[in-house]
Amino acid sequence: MKVSHYFEFSGSVTGGIAESVRHQRKMLDREGIEYTVEPTPSADVLHLNLMGPRSVAHAARAKRRGTPVVIHTHVTAEDFGDSFRFTNALAKPLRPYLRAAYALGDRLICPSEYNQNLLRSYTDTPTTVISNGVDREKLEGFEALEDEYRERYDLSEPTVFQVGHVIKRKGLKTFVETAREMPELDFAWFGPLDLSLKGRETKQLIRESPDNCTFTGFVDDIRGAFAAGDVFFFPTHEENEGIALLEAMSAGKPVVVRDIDTFEWLDDDHDCLKTDADFRAQLDRLKSPELRQQLGENAAATSERFALSNTAEQLHDLYDEVI
Repeated sequence: MKVSHYFEFSGSVTGGIAESVRHQRKMLDREGIEYTVEPTPSADVLHLNLMGPRSVAHAARAKRRGTPVVIHTHVTAEDFGDSFRFTNALAKPLRPYLRAAYALGDRLICPSEYNQNLLRSYTDTPTTVISNGVDREKLEGFEALEDEYRERYDLSEPTVFQVGHVIKRKGLKTFVETAREMPELDFAWFGPLDLSLKGRETKQLIRESPDNCTFTGFVDDIRGAFAAGDVFFFPTHEENEGIALLEAMSAGKPVVVRDIDTFEWLDDDHDCLKTDADFRAQLDRLKSPELRQQLGENAAATSERFALSNTAEQLHDLYDEVI
């Protein structure tokens, strides 16, 4: 079996999509599947990760040749808005474009059941849910970085933290406002700021954030975020899955999430705390070291099913099916 594993815009797209592609290629290596990152016509399967115009053209060409086309549904109109400048304006026309693009697939890979349900309103192309997974090897040794990163960013236990691009959709306003309501705690958002790509409101939220709210910008070793952070706070409004969330759980961190459909698989008061409004009350509860430890251990246990060893087998099986 040979797979053409193509990621359009690979040189410019970062964040969760790029991380998912990296995970997929680790899965292919793990399963011993030969692959090329070029859209090779002679491959047994064409696997596309971002449906730009080149990917659409390659998918149409593969269909004519009878080569099965597998498409990862990382992008929906629902999660495209409130990300970077101009994305809100593009979200509406994006939906009919994605409908046509995803219809070119023989199988769509959805990172979650929530994403799968969304895609059913786009196309009748068959779908399979395969998590983006969590790369446990990436986080190995994170504990040793705690002192260094707490000192670097002047953070005290328990630190409330987030990981990833700083964008409105991920609950930036809630993160900043909650920090303002809880001056006794340190809040830290680890991840690229990319201010030139942000709208006015996002820049204002960052600029006017309280003293106990730190935006680190790009972090040279992301393990430092999970070392310095104690409570993963993820008040995102829309998410297809959330790789950073899986990483925090794998690191044994208690998590507080917005109570949205995406996170139905999480069990409130067992492996997370959920709320759709009173985040301060939930974070207050996690001032207790005992509760943090209990929820963190449960979160780590839940995350085991998302290990790349499990998702790799699922991806291999899907390729066999479409071939």
